[in-house]
Amino acid sequence: MERHRSNGGEHVNPAYDSTLDEPPLYEESGEHRTVRPSVVSAFGHDTLDRVPNIDFYRNAGSMSGHRAVRPSLQELHDVFQKNGAISVPDTVEDNGEGSDGTPSDDLESGPPPKAEKGAVKFGWIRGVLVRCMLNIWGVMLFIRLSWVFGQAGWGLGTVVIVLSCVVTTITSLSMSAICTNGVVRAGGAYYLISRSLGPEFGGSIGLIFACANALAVAMYVVGFAETVVDLLMDNDMLMVDPINDIRIVGIITVVVLLGISVAGMEWEAKAQIVLLVILLVAIVNVFVGTFIPATEVKKSQGIFNYNSKIFLDNFAPDFRGETFFSVFAVFFPAATGILAGANISGDLKDPQKAIPKGTFLAIVITGVTYLAVALCVAATVVRDATGNITDVILPGTVCNGSAAVACELGFDFSRCETETCDFGLMNNFQMITFLSGFGPLIIAGTFSATLSSALASLVSAPKVFQALCKDNIYTALHFFAKGYGKNNEPIPGYILTFFISVAIILIADLNIIAPIISNFFLASYALINFSCFHASWARSPGWRPAYKYYNMWLSLLGAVLCCVVMFVINWWIALLTYGIELLLYIYVTVKKPAVNWGSSTQAVTFVSAVGNALSLSGVDDHVKNFRPQILTLTGSPRARPALLDLAHSFTKTYGLCLTCEVFVGPRSEALQDLNAGMERNQMYLRKAKRKAFYAAVACDNFRDGTDSLLQASGLGRMKPNTLMIGFKTNWKTAGTEAVQSYVGILHDAFDFEYGTVVLRINEGLDVTHIVEAEDEMLKAVKEQRDLEKEMRANERKGKGLFRKNRKSSQQVLATRVSVCGPPPQQVAKMNEKLLQASTQFKKKQPKGTIDVWWLFDDGGLTLLLPYILTNRKKWKDSKLRIFVAGQPGRTEQDKQEMTSLLEKFRIKCSEIIVIDDIHVQATDDSLQKFRDMIEPFRLHDGSKRAAEAGAMKKEHPNKISDEELSSFEEKTNLQIRLNELLQEHSKSASLIVVSMPIARKGSISDFLYMAWLDTLTKDLPATVLIRGNHKSVLTFYS
Repeated sequence: MERHRSNGGEHVNPAYDSTLDEPPLYEESGEHRTVRPSVVSAFGHDTLDRVPNIDFYRNAGSMSGHRAVRPSLQELHDVFQKNGAISVPDTVEDNGEGSDGTPSDDLESGPPPKAEKGAVKFGWIRGVLVRCMLNIWGVMLFIRLSWVFGQAGWGLGTVVIVLSCVVTTITSLSMSAICTNGVVRAGGAYYLISRSLGPEFGGSIGLIFACANALAVAMYVVGFAETVVDLLMDNDMLMVDPINDIRIVGIITVVVLLGISVAGMEWEAKAQIVLLVILLVAIVNVFVGTFIPATEVKKSQGIFNYNSKIFLDNFAPDFRGETFFSVFAVFFPAATGILAGANISGDLKDPQKAIPKGTFLAIVITGVTYLAVALCVAATVVRDATGNITDVILPGTVCNGSAAVACELGFDFSRCETETCDFGLMNNFQMITFLSGFGPLIIAGTFSATLSSALASLVSAPKVFQALCKDNIYTALHFFAKGYGKNNEPIPGYILTFFISVAIILIADLNIIAPIISNFFLASYALINFSCFHASWARSPGWRPAYKYYNMWLSLLGAVLCCVVMFVINWWIALLTYGIELLLYIYVTVKKPAVNWGSSTQAVTFVSAVGNALSLSGVDDHVKNFRPQILTLTGSPRARPALLDLAHSFTKTYGLCLTCEVFVGPRSEALQDLNAGMERNQMYLRKAKRKAFYAAVACDNFRDGTDSLLQASGLGRMKPNTLMIGFKTNWKTAGTEAVQSYVGILHDAFDFEYGTVVLRINEGLDVTHIVEAEDEMLKAVKEQRDLEKEMRANERKGKGLFRKNRKSSQQVLATRVSVCGPPPQQVAKMNEKLLQASTQFKKKQPKGTIDVWWLFDDGGLTLLLPYILTNRKKWKDSKLRIFVAGQPGRTEQDKQEMTSLLEKFRIKCSEIIVIDDIHVQATDDSLQKFRDMIEPFRLHDGSKRAAEAGAMKKEHPNKISDEELSSFEEKTNLQIRLNELLQEHSKSASLIVVSMPIARKGSISDFLYMAWLDTLTKDLPATVLIRGNHKSVLTFYS
């Protein structure tokens, strides 16, 4: 519960040196030193303070190397008091561990990676604009766009394109806000989502997004393979059959693309530029083809020049085996390339500026291009055509039906109504090739569009996956975090993506693959939009995006729109996607990765907590909602585990539990210990799965520190109402001041209207000495391992050096062994019993009873706390036995009254026992033991004269006077008699709960009160003394 000495300033900045005696000066030593901002030129004199500098704001806990530090507040505050020269290096070496001792090798923890010589970094044009345009101008542009407008007509077809652009534009607005709210590193969409919503969402969507990109590779390659196989069919050069040829060509293509990707980002970027040029030429070729007069062959294929009748005829939809949303599902993957630039955020020179600028421009250019090409096709190509130049209209033929427009233009395509034709928007995926000015250019453009998109996705998937694995959220996948070469290429990720792509290519049907990818991408887009909304909703001061053209409600609309579209496209794939995401979310939540990215989830949780606390403060307490909120004086949470475990059993996750420590001693030393232990002790509570908070104060004496905790702990209605403390077993030898402080704390608790709980276990509660011995042993083991490593290293260097170090090492180990050696056998047995007793509330309790001696009505706390215990899993096999005091001759009546009361309280018990002989005189043996106990603390002033007795009382105010002993003889007898009854009735109970006697202030000395408590609880199983604050905590009203 208290600490008297400091172990040294663990919280102090490692750069601080307080051992020197000169006036403050700076030392310029240190080979890793960075250039310090000039403080002399700024202020005219040298000072320990630093001027603002960006290096001070980099994340702590970097993976390795040195990190810039500013002087700590303690260094600035204490420097002149210590009269010492201060040497504060500008950098401190990190040990590669987080505050909890776990490796901090996530993307966020390290400093910005140093650019290796020859590493490629892209600007917004090559890195984002070109990459996004190539990815958006994918397989759909030349192979499926004509089919989409044939099915949906140019009216709904325009809606398909606009809706896709709306989804991607809103998502880009959200993405721009997120990526301009701080430094963006490698990982693209995964990085944005995980740093905004936390590892649970980020880890789940990261795998799905990486998988979506891997599937996109297969989709684009299948589109490319379809074009190649059509050419093979036209030239009668099929290898097996169309389906298997698509698989063969697709696999060969992926192998080639993998080679380009593995060669490095520079080669991939050069290939992208070449493909962009080809693609632009092909797009221009389409527009040129619409103006070239149509030949008879083209007309037979349904291709005419611009014609208003064709344009009007193609306005309405003509779905054949499709719906609007199935057509939308096929087209939407064309719009998913907006994250192509963000996915390589780690390879951009300035991601914050490049991603918004490049992405929005790419959406505008590609959206206009898709719409322009589609409308040109809709104005020049009919839905059905035979391709036979002899199918002309004879003079006098009446034109009607679906082929009426072609009939008016001189061709008879009426048989397409009864049989499947080979040409027209509905029937041939290569109609844009036939429409263009030079067909081979369109084929080259198709190759360019599909291969560029496939290449971009093949690069994106491993990069995202590598970033996910570097964060070590899924420890089994950490192997894929390793990079190779000057650009840190994720070679294992490339290989994994290759195998996933090959597996999907074997499906060989673009219309099946596209909806799966659409759902995966839409899930990612939904979370990006929700991330922006969530961060804005939390209104955290850290949410300060440089990009201001966003709206939180628009982001929410985008998230909802993405979710709706997912289910409309394919409800079962949407459910599967969210099912996978939910399982991954649960996995990450359970595993609790050791990362802290300051997510908006934390901010919203904080805002909600504050809001709920404020709303509670506006509502009066009601007895039905009473729950014990315990302030327990455990000292360090590890020091008194039994006290912590029992307090936690009372509160669990349903009430407030504070484990409190008072650091006693000189303020400067006490503060050092306090600051050093705050995070460590709270972390211990989390690891021990104790839903409790750690609080500590530094004070000159223990009682004043406890008073501070009793008065100031909590927030609004969320404040303690019950003090829990261990019984002071050493009160006889602790000294007057310690006893006075302990009893004074109990008085203070009553004064502040706290319920009070005192736990006594015969073996004791404090295991501090065992914990310290364990820590010392662990240090010794660690040191021994380090020394063994040093010995092995020296063995390789030479025998002479080895012998020298071995001697010093053995001396150190011998010292450690002498310190950490085994204790004497008797002490070891005592420690073993103490450890067993200290863990008795951790384990499941065997069948037994909780004996409740409810002797005084204190508002019901004495009954409520044991009842709460019986509702816990560990105590479910324990039954309540209620003992009450009764008058002689009316035992049955008293029992019936208590039975009725318990029934109204709805509290079940196995037995009610009325004790009607409490008033009987205690045995002479028990009385003699009590007299022997208090003998050292008596004044024996009864035989003295009044003046002499008064002087004795004045000199020893805490000792027991004869007058006091006589005045409270009956109450003393009650405690002794109660112990006899407890020995008789409750010796075999699992836990004993007894109403706690109260000592009237100024009337009963501290030593007499301690003697009462000691006598009442001695030689019993674990015993809890409880006294409520005499306000009702139980009610029988509904």
